[in-house]
Amino acid sequence: MSDPPSKPSDRLPGGNTGLGIALGVAIGLALGTAFDNIAIGIGVGVAIGLAIGSGLDRRGDG
Repeated sequence: MSDPPSKPSDRLPGGNTGLGIALGVAIGLALGTAFDNIAIGIGVGVAIGLAIGSGLDRRGDG
């Protein structure tokens, strides 16, 4: 078993992850509207946002 987080902020996504998700949803809405499928657009946008934001958070941890 893994140790529980020592403080509440350890359980929350980093600032870059949240920003990435927000930008991903915006991009996903635009793509979904263009292709007449908003649900898939949002899903793709969130996935891209998570990947970019998580990568930036890991890079920032050094």
